[in-house]
Amino acid sequence: MKRRNRWVFLGLVPFGVMVFAFQFAPILSMLTGSLRQEDGLGITFGFYSRIIQSAFYLQAIKNSLLISISSSVIGIAVGLLCAYSITRFSARMRDRLLMLSNMTSNFAGVPLAFAYIILLGNNGVFTLLFKQWGWSVFADFNLYSWTGLILVYVYFQVPLALLLLYPSFYGIRDQWKEAASLLGASRWQFWSTVGIPVLTPAVFGTLGILFANAMGAYATAYALVGGNYNLLAVRIGSLVSGDVVNQPQLGNALAVILALSTLLAVYLNHKMAQRSQLFHSNSSSLQVRRRRRLLRPWAGAVKEEL
Repeated sequence: MKRRNRWVFLGLVPFGVMVFAFQFAPILSMLTGSLRQEDGLGITFGFYSRIIQSAFYLQAIKNSLLISISSSVIGIAVGLLCAYSITRFSARMRDRLLMLSNMTSNFAGVPLAFAYIILLGNNGVFTLLFKQWGWSVFADFNLYSWTGLILVYVYFQVPLALLLLYPSFYGIRDQWKEAASLLGASRWQFWSTVGIPVLTPAVFGTLGILFANAMGAYATAYALVGGNYNLLAVRIGSLVSGDVVNQPQLGNALAVILALSTLLAVYLNHKMAQRSQLFHSNSSSLQVRRRRRLLRPWAGAVKEEL
């Protein structure tokens, strides 16, 4: 038995090496790089103070936070409605819609930006077509602005929110709806007192994932607006692999700030998942207690017969 355990631990060595090489080593390099001086000697916090004192980098952080929060809120609102709608379809149609959502959630980056440029750019298909028809639908729309970025971000945020929120609706049991209707509660009363509180941990957890997904998006924003719009991920890329000036230490410091914001969102998702599991475990234990109470008189009768 001990030899088997040794072989099991030996088989985990390649996994540990991969985790260290692709998870911990980049994090350590980023942290040490943000504290290393330009000459490579000594430790300094000057890059963080430069970020705090620079209006340019503070604007990049602010723009990234605003676009991430806006796209996440819109994505969670639309995804919540879509997830509820999918539960009303048949099993075959539901599987097809989920497959389509999975495909669209992975369609991001440079191909997504080029697709929007071809369709809604200044010389896009729909832009020229509506202009020829005399429709002023996209007259004031600029794809290479704040509105265009929000539209592109929402495209891959909605399918991801749908996939994450879809299983949560099946946590609302039909017995709860039947009990609420028997007690005279309306549908709005059921959702306001039972349904929405059950979905709240999943909604906030999904919101954290969407926020982290939007904060870390680089290829889509860079392919769409390049360096014309000040975003945190774009600034990090320009500092690390810029054509004019390379400042990897300052880029590492910005990357640490980006990582802290995404870690906060992931921590929120973790706490909400724990709360959801606690709710379901409490509900299941409550059902077991009720069953035991119902079985108590029958158990006494069985003991007397024995």
